[in-house]
Amino acid sequence: MKIALGVGGGIAAYKAAEIARALMERGAAVEVILTAAAEEFVRPLTFAALTSRKVITSLFASSSAEDVLSSSVEHIRVAQENDVLLVAPATADLMAKFAHGLADDFLSTLYLAFTGRVILAPAMNTNMWNHPATQANVATLAARGHVILPPDSGPLACGTVGPGRLPDPVRIAEATIDLANRRRDLEGETILITAGPTQEPIDPVRFISNRSSGKMGYALAAAAAARGARVILISGPVELDPPYGVELVRVVTALEMHEAVMKHLAESTIIVKAAAVADYHIAKPPLQKIKKTMARMSLELDPTPDILAEVGRKKGDRLLIGFAAETSNLVEEGRRKLETKNCDMVVANLINLEGTGFGAEENEVTLVMRTGEVAPLARLSKREVANLIFDHALKLRLALHATQ
Repeated sequence: MKIALGVGGGIAAYKAAEIARALMERGAAVEVILTAAAEEFVRPLTFAALTSRKVITSLFASSSAEDVLSSSVEHIRVAQENDVLLVAPATADLMAKFAHGLADDFLSTLYLAFTGRVILAPAMNTNMWNHPATQANVATLAARGHVILPPDSGPLACGTVGPGRLPDPVRIAEATIDLANRRRDLEGETILITAGPTQEPIDPVRFISNRSSGKMGYALAAAAAARGARVILISGPVELDPPYGVELVRVVTALEMHEAVMKHLAESTIIVKAAAVADYHIAKPPLQKIKKTMARMSLELDPTPDILAEVGRKKGDRLLIGFAAETSNLVEEGRRKLETKNCDMVVANLINLEGTGFGAEENEVTLVMRTGEVAPLARLSKREVANLIFDHALKLRLALHATQ
């Protein structure tokens, strides 16, 4: 994949070097275009060293007649050779030029000649971002089919706090690769995904929870969104940024997750229950902190709602995928859960394998399916596992429909 990386003139320009490196680590060839203003923040040599390619900074790079003729059509060459035009940071000035078709430097001229996918990552002062002119330009660019990666909120270099921060460079790179490689086989689907643990209060200070990090559920959400689905991600407390393009619903307790799942169930066509929901809770935790004593203390726990089983009863013709984290008898426990919860697929994994499962970057799972098929998957990154789960899910649905 070939990506033209345009860098606008803002304080976030230095982060474009991290974006270029992250893109290359994911197999992309990167060609960098710096605006004159961007050169005030970061030098071309930085990008040349990272990409091992010449960095473009001007429409007319030389005064000789031969070089002028060559450079004057270079924007056409760049437009034809690259698959994606990513602009990060996309300043208010650049987006105004793009929206109104102005072409007074290499990047804005390239934009007019480019026919591939355009991805813009805006970064600027909060007031500039919120200004009606900027918002109108963003709307114009989005209406053309360009992808806008919304800026993050937080403290800015100018001292204000609010939207305007460039998103994390790795997130920009991952979103760009996903969008460029997007398979549209989940377009038209609404996929409801649960992720992470729940926390069940013991008192205002303590809670019962588990070791789930939410990484598998978030990988599933990112993969589904990249393949064109509308994704509703219901997440327990995790330390993860939501994937680009998903609708995030934050919950804490099992009861809150139950309520959120039931609220959105009717909208979904595929349900993926990857969350590690607590099995028990204290029905009425005390309002005051429990003081420590040397005496033994017992907690009276009640079962939480069985969300997966309830969804299994109400799923209709929706595809239901459950997860089973086990310490032994993987396939047997997967089959048991498949039958008792009325799932169409259960993703079973052994949590006592080193380097996989809770908190790890990789997973090694076995898919147990309604058709009787059992598909062990090799150890892969959780993102790769997520895509394989959806590959099998689509085949499974076809097989199930064929038997009806």
